[in-house]
Amino acid sequence: QVQLVESGGGLVQAGGSLRLSCAASGSIFSINVMGWYRQAPGNQRELVATITRGGRTTYADSVKGRFTISRDNGKNTVYLQMNSLKPEDTAVYNCNAERVLDDYEYWGQGTQVTVSL
Repeated sequence: QVQLVESGGGLVQAGGSLRLSCAASGSIFSINVMGWYRQAPGNQRELVATITRGGRTTYADSVKGRFTISRDNGKNTVYLQMNSLKPEDTAVYNCNAERVLDDYEYWGQGTQVTVSL
């Protein structure tokens, strides 16, 4: 089992920055890809960014150049640095971890990010 705990959400004005953290515990050895997803009210959950244990990253087109995902394997923590935030970034952000053996996905409880005008 893997437990994921997110932190760092909050309310920020447009143009501002936030950094989300996701601390993983449990059977960390079974995890390769970790990432962030988000879901706004009335919308489907969408991928924001992912990172492999080796540091390979992917980003949604909507956040490229503004968000940066990083990972500290020693601390079992993934970060999402969000800059130049826009109101459309408002959503619940969930941390995700994918098990290597069978692609089973673990999810955190989510953290709210609200960007005001």
